[in-house]
Amino acid sequence: MVTINKDRIKYLLSLHKMTTEEFLSAVSKNLKTALTWEDIYCDTLPVNTLKRVDSVFKKGLFYYADPETPKISKSVSVFFRKDSFETDLNLGSRQRVREFEDLKIRLNTISKMSDVTLKRKLPIYNEHSNPRDVAFAVRDKVLPDFTSVKRDFLKNFINKLGEQNVIVFEFVDTSNRKEKANVDGFYLSPNAIVLKRRQDSFSREIFTLAHELGHYLLNKEEIEEVDVVAFTRQDTSLSVVENWCNAFAFYLLIGQDNATLLDSISRFDGSNDYGHDLVKQISETTNISRLAIFTNLLLQRKLSYDAYQNIKDEILEELRERDARKALQKELDKQNGIKTQGRNPQPIQADIVKDIFSVALSSGVIGEQEYCKAMKIKPSEINAFRYL
Repeated sequence: MVTINKDRIKYLLSLHKMTTEEFLSAVSKNLKTALTWEDIYCDTLPVNTLKRVDSVFKKGLFYYADPETPKISKSVSVFFRKDSFETDLNLGSRQRVREFEDLKIRLNTISKMSDVTLKRKLPIYNEHSNPRDVAFAVRDKVLPDFTSVKRDFLKNFINKLGEQNVIVFEFVDTSNRKEKANVDGFYLSPNAIVLKRRQDSFSREIFTLAHELGHYLLNKEEIEEVDVVAFTRQDTSLSVVENWCNAFAFYLLIGQDNATLLDSISRFDGSNDYGHDLVKQISETTNISRLAIFTNLLLQRKLSYDAYQNIKDEILEELRERDARKALQKELDKQNGIKTQGRNPQPIQADIVKDIFSVALSSGVIGEQEYCKAMKIKPSEINAFRYL
């Protein structure tokens, strides 16, 4: 048995916006007899039960033994600052939010201790600003030079934002992770953006990053599934802020010249083959998806709804066929004894994060153990890694 501060469990429920029913369901997973609130809200708990509790909150067992109960404060979490979100967040999403809120707070703390300045460089706008004008105004400051290798472009985009003191984190939901996030990204005040890796669609992840940058420029926190075609579904109505961020992301990625080119065409219909060749060319030179471009044309009423639906279905069918071919090839390779690389993709680590930890290590603010853990390296690699 372990003595705990049971009120810390109540605090964590508030911090994760969890009901007791949801919590009990999570801690009772795979048990023949479900745990009750009375089994858990006690001054002493069996170690195995405490481990089940921590499998939800991931704070470490020592956290629950602290006699001091944390106070609910808006400065601690977006869950205390906001009452609702654009997406109904599952447990995996809430776990990710808490993970990166803790990391953001830690980074900002060691930055101050190491005399690293993370002062905001980009201005704050509001939703009454024209998102197109804002996108063109900040484009040179936040967007890297184009490269057709989308992962490289995404990495360069992340590091370009780092130059503006915007910290971008990326996470990967591996196949063996029990609780997977149902969101694409989120912005956490004052300076952090978090992205979910989209290994099968870097264009979508790039658009998500641009969208969350919109939230940063508006200084409006959100945790969401970014859906550029959401407004085409009858049961969906996007908020003013979401529409602003989608428009900002579109114009940021497409650029002024391409936007002007699309402006010059009054209608996309059978007479110009619905602009397929032009849209493909723009998509290939900007890393924005064809579907996002066609969606914008629909929004501007330059493309009929029926034509848009047909084009959308064609694009989605192409993607399904591509995925089916990949799955078939993987199965054929397996049958023929061909080994495929099974390593999980690694999240992109922003240069600014490495720089903050490196300065903190050199300044004696953190030790080698924390540095190696943050950089995901072995102690024997520390000297070589610091000067990469």
